[in-house]
Amino acid sequence: MFEIRNFEERDWKSVWRLIETVFRAGETYAYAPDITEDEAYEVWVEKPSATFIAKDENSEIIGTYYIKPNQPGLGSHVCNCGYIVMKKARGKGVAAALCEHSQREAVSRGFRAMQYNFVVSTNETAVRLWKRQGFEIVGTVPQAYRHSKHGFVDAFVMYKNLVG
Repeated sequence: MFEIRNFEERDWKSVWRLIETVFRAGETYAYAPDITEDEAYEVWVEKPSATFIAKDENSEIIGTYYIKPNQPGLGSHVCNCGYIVMKKARGKGVAAALCEHSQREAVSRGFRAMQYNFVVSTNETAVRLWKRQGFEIVGTVPQAYRHSKHGFVDAFVMYKNLVG
């Protein structure tokens, strides 16, 4: 079992260890693999509207996500989120729970839709999960991602309307 709550400053070291591993791997996020801790803090905590964490029964942080407007001004009614789940916690429903939480959070913050701008096509687990959550691939950007193992691969734009 796990709990999802707002990020608190005391969580940062654990969140950094979690996201650093994923960023350094160069398989799912476009951030430079040599991103600094300060740069990561800015993109994961400072720039978003909010950041959340998932903790397991032992109070270990096993997942995190942020939510922010996808665009400024006239596009700010569509939000964007980024999610990371600890490797050992994958396949246990954490990402699905974070996604469901983020959709409720988005609606409560007045967002009308959610858009993922850059879902790496080789991240098949995430693509399947987002589709199960009701997201559609609305665009493909050919060879937009320089994958650390597969070279140039496509990136998907995925979208979901959150209001009737």
